[in-house]
Amino acid sequence: MAKHLDLEEQEQLDQLKHFWAQYGNLITWVLIAVFGSIAAWNGWNYWQRSQAVKAAALYDTIDSAAAARDVDKIGQALAEMQDRFGGTAFAAQAALLASKTLFEADKADAARSALVWVSEQASDDAFQAVARLRLAALDMEAKAYDQALKTLDAQMPKAFEPLAADRRGDVLMAQGKTEEARVQYEAAWRGFSDRTDYRKLVEVKLASLGVDVATLKPAAEAAR
Repeated sequence: MAKHLDLEEQEQLDQLKHFWAQYGNLITWVLIAVFGSIAAWNGWNYWQRSQAVKAAALYDTIDSAAAARDVDKIGQALAEMQDRFGGTAFAAQAALLASKTLFEADKADAARSALVWVSEQASDDAFQAVARLRLAALDMEAKAYDQALKTLDAQMPKAFEPLAADRRGDVLMAQGKTEEARVQYEAAWRGFSDRTDYRKLVEVKLASLGVDVATLKPAAEAAR
């Protein structure tokens, strides 16, 4: 009986050796790939968390500099943020904050540069849209109306389309193109929810052009 078991064990061992000789290398490489992927994923997550922490610290520096109206420090910290952490949300938020502070400090060119960077480099299209809306406002301030309209022509997330239409209407009004402005204001009014406070501001603009919003068709009907 013992001899029979020994033969069985030997046969199983031979089968195992044969199997390993045939598939051992493949199994080894598969395991290396699997564990290597796990290690790489963990390493990537660690790097991402580390980058986020460092970017947050630098954002705090820019926030403090903005509160102190220290434009030199803002410029230095923002350049570092864009260079080292340009792909993070912190970088876009920092540039938007910096542009506001720089504009208030009569540094319009630097403010515009920060907004252009966000509009072109931000990883989130919502940040890009905000930057374009603010760029159009700067263009209006400088009476660069054609440039403002060009900036607003860029594709934006749907949620920002009413804001873009309203800003476009403002630009056209500044150019004296009241009829074209009215069309844009109406598009903005239709785009905003009736629960949005901003819609009331658009209603005031339409009223100044003699438009009764009660006569406007809903967006779905107007699109037919």
